[in-house]
Amino acid sequence: MNYYSTNKKAPVADFREAAIKGQAPDKGLYFPERIPQVDPELIRNLDDYSNEEIAFRVIQPYVGATIDEAQLFQIVSETVNFPIPLVPVTDQISSLELFHGPTLAFKDIGARFMSRCLGYFTKDRKEKITVLVATSGDTGGAVANGFFNVEGVEVVILYPSGKVSPVQEKQLTTLGHNIQALEVSGTFDDCQAMVKHAFADPELTQKLFLTSANSINVARWLPQQFYYFFAYKQWQCKDQPPVIAVPSGNFGNICAGILAMQSGLPVKHFIAACNVNDIVSAYLTTEILQPREAVPTLSNAMDVGNPSNFVRILEIFNHQFPLLKDKLSSATISDAATEQTIGEVFRQFHYTLDPHGAVGYLSLANYLQKHPEQKGMFLETAHPVKFPDAVERNTKEEQIIPASLEPMMQQPKQSIFMAPGYQNLKEYLWNKV
Repeated sequence: MNYYSTNKKAPVADFREAAIKGQAPDKGLYFPERIPQVDPELIRNLDDYSNEEIAFRVIQPYVGATIDEAQLFQIVSETVNFPIPLVPVTDQISSLELFHGPTLAFKDIGARFMSRCLGYFTKDRKEKITVLVATSGDTGGAVANGFFNVEGVEVVILYPSGKVSPVQEKQLTTLGHNIQALEVSGTFDDCQAMVKHAFADPELTQKLFLTSANSINVARWLPQQFYYFFAYKQWQCKDQPPVIAVPSGNFGNICAGILAMQSGLPVKHFIAACNVNDIVSAYLTTEILQPREAVPTLSNAMDVGNPSNFVRILEIFNHQFPLLKDKLSSATISDAATEQTIGEVFRQFHYTLDPHGAVGYLSLANYLQKHPEQKGMFLETAHPVKFPDAVERNTKEEQIIPASLEPMMQQPKQSIFMAPGYQNLKEYLWNKV
């Protein structure tokens, strides 16, 4: 399998090269030259396969010969070794809980897979690799955990000061060793712009071996398909494919789901569940994609005003707007509606949503009101304990920190404060070598 750049001005790369580079030299995102079709027998008989076997068969065509099959199976086995349950909430709506991994967020799958792939690809290199990543909340914690103490890899994480939750910040800033957090006095979009500029700077990339751990990296993006296959394995109405609502910020997760659908997984429809940072909602109405400055919200991981991965969704549908709109709709959910949903779902159904899950739930519930004959699921992308203020305010229930996180919460924060602007990041990275 080879990958081309969405900007069409860079040489094709295999999975190894695409994963190591992160972003194509022409600033585009790598995209597979073809979408492999999953064996229909696997789809029909998912119950007969372990999650490890499913994940291996889904990802192997994308990896090709760059990792031998035995090693790839080991990598996916370590990636998916925690539960991903589909939990009924109402008669029509189920929650796919993606927060049972080590950092209590859906980013664990992609970060674990990518860290193990890079560890495999760089194990014989003398030169250190620097993983540079921007986070709006959960990506940083998952990447820090996945790459912690991986030999030959340094991780630099940029996050917006004051715009991540206390648990998220601790996950970013307490590990030390090969993990460095840069606290930027700006927005996630500022952080992401700084990272993108670094990859496009030939002077810096000649001096540093840089790669990205954001979902722009194929090794982070592609394994997110696993969620959707695991969900369908647990789906009770196989003759009625689900509507799936995905809390969406940078659009890597929903893009992976759409890719899974295009490869043969039965899905009725996707909903991009957005907070007020809803440029995709506007695009689906106007066919004009107009980035804008992100607005801080309760669902902070979705506070993205210029979603990088949406270009990949356009690629999947060959930039044919009618085809895209047939399979994808969008919803915009305010903070007030998010809070109301957390409270109402807890009182009516005794289920605790985090703010991102609440956006997904309400987007799906509103859709199903207009399509009462259908059923669906939303992705619960983070543990409610990561957002205690909003959850406790609306459920009147204290959120107990899991025992696994208690030692981390006692550790001192270690971060370097930085003003937005690429030159500040470049100076830091230049002096780090």
